[in-house]
Amino acid sequence: MGLTITEKLISNSLVKGEMTRGSRIGIRAHQTLGHDLNAVMSYLALQSMGVKKVNTEVSVQYIDHNMIQADYKNADDHRFLKDITSKLGVICARPGSGICHHMHLEYWARPGKTLVGGDSHTVAAGGIGMFAVGVGGFDGALTMAGEPLYITMPRIINIRLTGELQPFVSAKNVILEVLRRISIKGGVGKVLEYTGPGVKTLNVAERSTITNMGAETGATTSVFPSDENTREWLRAFGREEQWIPLQTDKDAEYDEVIEIDLSQLEPLIALPSQPDNVVPVREVAGLKVDQVMLGSCTNTALNDVLSIAHMLKGKRIHPDVSAGLYPSTQTVVRESIARGAYDTIADAGVRIFEPICGGCNGCGFAPATGSISLRTTPRNFEGRSGTKNDQVYLTSPETAAASAVTGVITDPRDLKLPAFHYEMPKRMIHPSNLFLMPSEHPEEIEVRYGPNLRPIPEMPALEDRIEKTVQLKLGDHITTDHICPAGALYLPIRSNIPEIAKYAFLVIDETFSKRAKAAGGGILVAGLNYGQGSSREQAAIVPRYLGIRSVIAKGFARLHMANMVNWGLLPLTFINPEDYDAIRQGDTLTIDTSELIEGKKYLVKNETSQTEFFVTSPLCQADLDSVKAGGTINVVKNKRRKSL
Repeated sequence: MGLTITEKLISNSLVKGEMTRGSRIGIRAHQTLGHDLNAVMSYLALQSMGVKKVNTEVSVQYIDHNMIQADYKNADDHRFLKDITSKLGVICARPGSGICHHMHLEYWARPGKTLVGGDSHTVAAGGIGMFAVGVGGFDGALTMAGEPLYITMPRIINIRLTGELQPFVSAKNVILEVLRRISIKGGVGKVLEYTGPGVKTLNVAERSTITNMGAETGATTSVFPSDENTREWLRAFGREEQWIPLQTDKDAEYDEVIEIDLSQLEPLIALPSQPDNVVPVREVAGLKVDQVMLGSCTNTALNDVLSIAHMLKGKRIHPDVSAGLYPSTQTVVRESIARGAYDTIADAGVRIFEPICGGCNGCGFAPATGSISLRTTPRNFEGRSGTKNDQVYLTSPETAAASAVTGVITDPRDLKLPAFHYEMPKRMIHPSNLFLMPSEHPEEIEVRYGPNLRPIPEMPALEDRIEKTVQLKLGDHITTDHICPAGALYLPIRSNIPEIAKYAFLVIDETFSKRAKAAGGGILVAGLNYGQGSSREQAAIVPRYLGIRSVIAKGFARLHMANMVNWGLLPLTFINPEDYDAIRQGDTLTIDTSELIEGKKYLVKNETSQTEFFVTSPLCQADLDSVKAGGTINVVKNKRRKSL
């Protein structure tokens, strides 16, 4: 039997286990990626483990997420990152060089390799034919140290593309269609592998937009073939020698096949406040718009910016609309300027920001209270924009630009413009001095620490018996933004666990942090897909720091559950989902955790209602052992201490 692209990629980095669906495997990271928001914790972990130099083919650090320097905190973090990367052998991008996912696609991503990154949208590199996985900061640290990344061998879903996208229906609509079909939890435990004749109609940047937002389905990753379009992309960035062909074998077998005819797609839009709440644009056309944000890691490649300029040429942004553009990289900025696109966009009345994440993670360009914001970003979780109770819609650059002109949600085809055609440049402009290479004399580097950088809190082992109060009863799809807030007020303190812990579950219950701390911790109860969203491990560390021992849920997001294991927070799932309904916030639950055994049923006693129910854990035995020890971080520390 032949192999899928996914199986070929995994086999190229497999170091533990066998490629049997559902089994635990360990893969080696050829490359790692980090950014300033999450990587500080990675380097603190590396230091705590005594690592002197990273053990990968390429590790790159970007400074693009936490860029508002309202005081010393972010500037101190950036200085620390420059020092520590130079010392540990990591390439560091200069601040403002570009958004990590697209910049990595331009300069470092290679077909056939495995990339592990401390951000959920690391999966964007699947567009170039990589097996790219997003992880939390501690797993990122382990892979930089040369340790395997352990994942469950995924099921592989073939998304077969036919036809060709019609004018003003760009690649963003492909992944919105996928989300509409399979939902924000439909990709859990799976890889989305794109094949079919429609693939050749998409350039690497368009493919990356699709794989990037594959994260919103819960998928482990998404992958495209490496073909002549991939070769063309690498050639444009002076890297053609890194190209390899990568296709699925004709007799490869998939777990499921989804057919999408690109020629039948129409402009789509995700309504607030989930990426899978997708409808055709025409169904909400005419709704007044207050803000339009163009950009983010999904939609500001050169083809996107030139398409936006095409939409705006000779037009003005509606007077009731505030519009802003976040370009993806300095390369895209320079190319756009050279082609006159920047002048066109600025002349239309669009604010142009530096190439950073910015408004996507709530660090700038937050919408006004009660306003409607159209964005080309990958997520529209409640409050993520920086405004509580925001109304964020996700759509393509073309729909966003058309709506910015008319002042209402508009199908871009209704403007009756001539079709836009994009041709990949044979050679992209290469700005010089984008990257700082590591020191050849690391022993001479003195790492500078700002006062906001705190040591990682010690995580004690899990006790043999939990008797705690339910501090929160939560619904379905609780995101990492709910647990640990995004936005300019909170991101600068994310590496200061005692401080960020004060704002845990801020969007849901402002009293949670004080209550949990006063009670000496507790238990959380949740519905489906708990921990959906980003890779931020603080969403596991903060509840743990506040004394939460366990989360009992109907289901967990893969990436967040991995972070829970790393930091010793026990995930349990209801055997009978109806037992969820009987629990009330404030109930006291007791659980015997003296032995954590894979597949075991655990009796939970509700001391308040005098009832009982059974739960189990979705974890394998190795992960259960880590949780019992207080987290993988403790296991690794102990292992390294013994080896000294």
